[in-house]
Amino acid sequence: MLIDSHCHLDRLDLSVFDGSLDAALDSARRCGVGHFLCIGVSAENAATVKALSERYADVDCSVGIHPLDLEADGGPGLDWLLHELEHPHVVAIGETGLDYHYQPEAAEQQRGSFRLHLEAARITGKPVIVHTRAARADTLALLREADLPQAGVLHCFTEDWEMARAALDLGYYISLSGIVTFRNADALRDVARQVPADRLLVETDSPYLAPMPHRGKPNLPQYVHEVATFLAMLRGESYERLVEQTGVNFRRLFPLARVAV
Repeated sequence: MLIDSHCHLDRLDLSVFDGSLDAALDSARRCGVGHFLCIGVSAENAATVKALSERYADVDCSVGIHPLDLEADGGPGLDWLLHELEHPHVVAIGETGLDYHYQPEAAEQQRGSFRLHLEAARITGKPVIVHTRAARADTLALLREADLPQAGVLHCFTEDWEMARAALDLGYYISLSGIVTFRNADALRDVARQVPADRLLVETDSPYLAPMPHRGKPNLPQYVHEVATFLAMLRGESYERLVEQTGVNFRRLFPLARVAV
């Protein structure tokens, strides 16, 4: 089963589907996508992603505060997050992490929020979805500090093999998006060739970062098919084998997800 392991269904550009999310999901299903993980990024959209998981049997969700969505006072605390994580279709925490590319001035606040999410992961046992950009050393340091017994994932990975290997050594998975198809992504393609088969996930991060040949247009969950096709070719394996393995990996990482076996 092909799984879009990271998408923002509440932010999709639905203009080509006359505003219908049902139609967008049906289009993805016709491309072989059997499950969607809809990602929380703020306190405001937590209710929305939970409602989508209640509406669709093939949609689960996560809840968390994106490092670029932090409020001036830090936003909701641990009690809020733990309460949100009690929902039966919230199968993961995040996305959380560090982004010094856009907001280096908020580094300390981001680190505090990241630690809070990692503590929630320790308490609940749910995996954490990590966003990291221009913050390699601090991201790895906080993951080592947390020393979580369960795995998580570095989503939409864009770093080099050195960071990927360090994350893999800590038990984390690597998720690749349409960026791997971009012409200037040679270093990322080197990572994609080396990630162990049992630690690889695929995603769209839609509506962002549409793969070739759709780059520059709004991304859609159905384009995870293009990502998987490209990765299979790059890694020298069949499309069917890559889809099967990434599906197994998803179920292992997110055991609470309602994915048909």
